[in-house]
Amino acid sequence: MKSTAFRLLCTAVLALSLASCASNSLQRAGSSTVFDMQLDSQLDWARIKGPRNESWTIDGTNLNLLRIYSQVKPNEHVFMARKERASKPDGPWFRPGMRPDELRDLVLDGIREQGSVNVTATSMRPHRFGDTDGVRFDVTMASTSGLNYKGTVAVVERRGKLTSLIWTAPSEHYYARDVEQVNHMLDSMRFVN
Repeated sequence: MKSTAFRLLCTAVLALSLASCASNSLQRAGSSTVFDMQLDSQLDWARIKGPRNESWTIDGTNLNLLRIYSQVKPNEHVFMARKERASKPDGPWFRPGMRPDELRDLVLDGIREQGSVNVTATSMRPHRFGDTDGVRFDVTMASTSGLNYKGTVAVVERRGKLTSLIWTAPSEHYYARDVEQVNHMLDSMRFVN
């Protein structure tokens, strides 16, 4: 009995500790400012805020997930996991001036590094985010447990730093349900300062 109560107490303390690391809020449909970007969404999202990254979801992170990474610095991991070291020169490190195909490959390598398999990109296209040139492309992948995902990506270098928005959802239901609204949101993204 005591060990069960102790475990529950430890779980509660851990949950509170994790909650203090990030701020959670509800993002209603409409216009919102995220870092230095303006996003117009037709959907309501749960928004988990971090210092230079956010995660947005509608039904839970395994069912749909928009990851936003803002102002990734030179020699930093594309998903801000760590900085490049001389002892680990290979990796998805951002470099200013990368070509669109290099930016695509950088994001794909980051996704693979996080454990997804069979990661591929299609429909790569140039895109203007307000007055800034970037690239859009679609992705397919699978989790290690075998769940197939589809998604769409927006990547842009601005002022020597990288911004990327990566949305993924299981291909069987959630992707088809939300892809039109997510594409609208990513296509209409613009920088505000």
